[in-house]
Amino acid sequence: MSVQILVQGKLLGVAAFLASPGSPAHSLADSESLLAGRSHWVSLLSEVLPRALLAELGLSKMLLGSSGAGQFLIILPSDARERAEALLASARDAVRLRSNGALELLWAITENLGDWTVVRKRLNEELQRKENLPVAEAGPAFFEPVEPKPAPDFDAYFIHDLGRMLRESPSVGWSPDDPAAILLGPGKYEWPLREGDDAVPLARQAALTADGAAIATTAELALRADGRPIWGVLRGDADDFGIRLRRAASIEEHVQISVLYKQFFAGELELLCTMPDFWSKVTLFYSGGDDFAVYGAWDALILLAREIQRVFERFAQENLHDFPGPEGKTISMALALAPDQDSRLASVFEAAGHRLDVAKSSDKDCFHLLGRTLEWKQLADAAELKDSLTRMVRDFGLAPDYIQDLCAIYRETRRAGRSRRPERPWRFYRRVGRVLTGSRSRDFQKARTGLIADLLGRNAASFKLRPSGRVALEWARLSID
Repeated sequence: MSVQILVQGKLLGVAAFLASPGSPAHSLADSESLLAGRSHWVSLLSEVLPRALLAELGLSKMLLGSSGAGQFLIILPSDARERAEALLASARDAVRLRSNGALELLWAITENLGDWTVVRKRLNEELQRKENLPVAEAGPAFFEPVEPKPAPDFDAYFIHDLGRMLRESPSVGWSPDDPAAILLGPGKYEWPLREGDDAVPLARQAALTADGAAIATTAELALRADGRPIWGVLRGDADDFGIRLRRAASIEEHVQISVLYKQFFAGELELLCTMPDFWSKVTLFYSGGDDFAVYGAWDALILLAREIQRVFERFAQENLHDFPGPEGKTISMALALAPDQDSRLASVFEAAGHRLDVAKSSDKDCFHLLGRTLEWKQLADAAELKDSLTRMVRDFGLAPDYIQDLCAIYRETRRAGRSRRPERPWRFYRRVGRVLTGSRSRDFQKARTGLIADLLGRNAASFKLRPSGRVALEWARLSID
């Protein structure tokens, strides 16, 4: 009986590949379809390749351990190692070609002997060695002269096939002739996308145009926002998911955790995006094993972030209560708004990634929104304060400019706070109160008093707006514009 071997694969360079701009000649709609197609391709590669590898070797699909999110883990008999490496090498070259060198497929192989922690360490060390020493991996061929060839253009494949047609495709196929291509037509092997035991999970929820014939562009989604017509990108990531995986005591536990997270981000997230408040305003274009990305109307993205955090918290409570430690049980997100209507989706997607890095480096279980990083409980306070601010306009007739005046006071006070002689707290209260002048009715005075207290805090010695207050001001400003 042959010894079992474990094969772990990993795609490198995913974030840079998704954020890389396409041709300047592309229209705005084509550039958005290009990014969507690339994200679908990356998601499907790590699902289809391990399935195709098992099928080519004539092995049972039960040997698939985990897949998706740019990684996969499969079990093979040792006598299949040579053929498996040849197939993976062919797929690696095809991935490089189709991504124009932006993506790299690496893999590690080791015997399934010993404790899982030891086996996992051997796999990770081999992957890290290949990642850090690409010249050693290539061998002497790295130094051979290469005749430059014009790079083939696969943008049409990403834009048309995966960016637009995949949404209606019931299945995907694969052929060894082009191992990096995800086929919408028949291939040597085929897997359903919607239902069945062999189905490949893929989140495809998209907001459509008014006639339902195509995916709505970012400009159309911006017009569906309540308030200022702006669109944005929301990105999220489970906190310390890698640590949670490394703490798995067995391969069964590793697979269990991987499948749990993948099902959440591919299933629950897509379900949330189909809810009445979101289905026509947001498009889900990427979901991995521990992260996601959504774009759409700015106001819907804020509400969606709150819903995702609520559902993820319940998911963690019900499925991860037996696992010790907080790792992987919280989620952080970041929202980036497009600076103008002509902004490219790839650039805003990249900006959201930078904001997410800022949020995760400063704290966990938080949301970077409108220039500030908030804890989730602070976001609820900001939402209530935003409602109070907009109520002053809608119910009591204050001019919308009063929110701009409050923002200006905040900026002035922040500068004063950095000087040696900060402004007296009572003067700050007086200036805010002067902005909030209007009706003498009891309801207005009560709302005014509560609003000032929420903005400035109840500590008389403090004269700086709380982070939630600053976010609420920006939120309200966008809402009533």
